[in-house]
Amino acid sequence: MANVRTKLRGLGCAEVLVNSLKNKAQDKSKAALNVKKPRRAEVNYCPQYPKGETTDSLEKERIALLSEVQKRNNDNIVTMKMQKTFSYRRQEVIQGQPFIAEFKSRWPALFTEKEIDKEFLRISTVPLLSRFFYELDLYTPRMMELFRGKGGVAGRKMRHIMVAISKDDTIHTRRACILKSLCVYLNEDHEKLVKEYTNTEANTEAMEQTVMGVYVIHQEGAEPGDDPENIGVLIEGVEVLTGLRSIAIACALLFGLIYCLNLSYPPELKCTFEVLQKIIMKLDGQRLSSKAQFLKNKLMG
Repeated sequence: MANVRTKLRGLGCAEVLVNSLKNKAQDKSKAALNVKKPRRAEVNYCPQYPKGETTDSLEKERIALLSEVQKRNNDNIVTMKMQKTFSYRRQEVIQGQPFIAEFKSRWPALFTEKEIDKEFLRISTVPLLSRFFYELDLYTPRMMELFRGKGGVAGRKMRHIMVAISKDDTIHTRRACILKSLCVYLNEDHEKLVKEYTNTEANTEAMEQTVMGVYVIHQEGAEPGDDPENIGVLIEGVEVLTGLRSIAIACALLFGLIYCLNLSYPPELKCTFEVLQKIIMKLDGQRLSSKAQFLKNKLMG
């Protein structure tokens, strides 16, 4: 195998080069440390540059993309350039591990609903939003049965969350309640996934401290059934998405961004994201933790 890796490295295989000792930090310059490899069924984890392209030529495309993204009605050209620079962007994410604010300034075109959906498809070959909502809606009736039948503190929390459906039984409310209740069912805190704020300066400071999550901003004094003022996604305290249509869409896009930016699942929500990945999105669904397997058995029962 060592000889095979040597030959692949000589041929410029990106997935081998990214793990070579010279590309690792000095404090992690051992073969077994910080190995970069697909861990969540990524089909195109670290792809090669397109034939005839170099780092310099793709950097020029990236700079051109900064101008194109400012133009109106320019989605087709932006998508074409995003496709062309996919391998360059992917290697930057995996090898460079940039801060989110820095990466967003270099690749602003990625941080839209449409482009996150397309980037996720490039990485996993699975459509993000259509698969996410088709499967979530398919499992919703059975999940509601499980959640309503749960006892104890968790059951009371889920029933409190589900009250919103009786007040506003729309698809957006139903999906949001299912996702929040899923966290509780898995013994995780739904407020770590969806953080609700009022539009005050104190809450702005709290948002800046958020490592990862969906935020919902309500007007001060708003009634429970009122539409939120804003819905978005925060990563490393940076508002990466804003003005989203619903909490469920924000959760799906957060899941997609974790793939696009090669991030780890938040430890306090690892079971929730495992279920979203392996049961809802059906990515690497054969290897489940005991909690996820228990839920899957209940859903199939």
